[in-house]
Amino acid sequence: MTFVWGSTFVITKGILEENSPLWYTTVRFAFATVLTFAIFYRQLLHFSLKTLWRGCILGFFLFGGFIAQTIGLQYTTASKSAFFTGFLTILTPVMQFFFYRILQQKPHPITSGNIFGVLLATVGLYFLTSPEGSEFNRGDGLSLICAVLFAMYIVYLDYVSGFEPQKMQLLFIQFAFCAVGGAIAALLFEEFRGSWSADYILALAYLTIFATIITMAIQTRYQGDSTPTRAAIIFAMEPVIAGILAFFVRGEVIGILGIVGGCLILFGLLASELSDQFTFLKKEIIAG
Repeated sequence: MTFVWGSTFVITKGILEENSPLWYTTVRFAFATVLTFAIFYRQLLHFSLKTLWRGCILGFFLFGGFIAQTIGLQYTTASKSAFFTGFLTILTPVMQFFFYRILQQKPHPITSGNIFGVLLATVGLYFLTSPEGSEFNRGDGLSLICAVLFAMYIVYLDYVSGFEPQKMQLLFIQFAFCAVGGAIAALLFEEFRGSWSADYILALAYLTIFATIITMAIQTRYQGDSTPTRAAIIFAMEPVIAGILAFFVRGEVIGILGIVGGCLILFGLLASELSDQFTFLKKEIIAG
């Protein structure tokens, strides 16, 4: 999943040269909705109101994060967008802590490793967007918003996985929510710009089938067997994959400071998510 998602930054960056972001989002999730129903229709004919509600909440986080990321890619590079989105790895345990506190359930504590990881990643983000490299812009800001929403998505998906045996129903509702939401947003806020070239159709097929249906079906089905933090640390490789592909495919260069910043972000992610493996990193700062 992580490798496929890492490749989407480069592909989406190319698509947005000829297609407006909300229109592209609508088409991608509309195709995903139709294909999912065609393949799994027997599981999708009946579902409860609770499943519909939970799927819509997941769809809201997914749609918001996806739109922020897609629009942001118009103003920043694929590699920077990936590193900013990777910030969700650090945000996930924080979001999980407050989410379970709101539910009045005992959350996992916030450790010294989490705090140290945030500090490292913050310094890394500064280097990645330093004046000597590429200044912080609206695309970077939208990518950070994307990270927040995707972190919330991961935490809520982990929570509802224990209540929903029919994972494909959740997936279908999410796709439908994003397709409808994209269409409404495109009609209200966007000047249409679209292309149906052979390259676009091929890229859209890859993004829809592999990067949407297959990967999200895997995530929806199997993330509940893991934990939000374990999932998040695997996702931490996404910006590395995206950065490498962006260099070879689009010739993107982020400079020495950018490389240092990217490394600090990755070290921060690892320090945060592996904190329970090291004594000096697992001290509780905020107890569960």
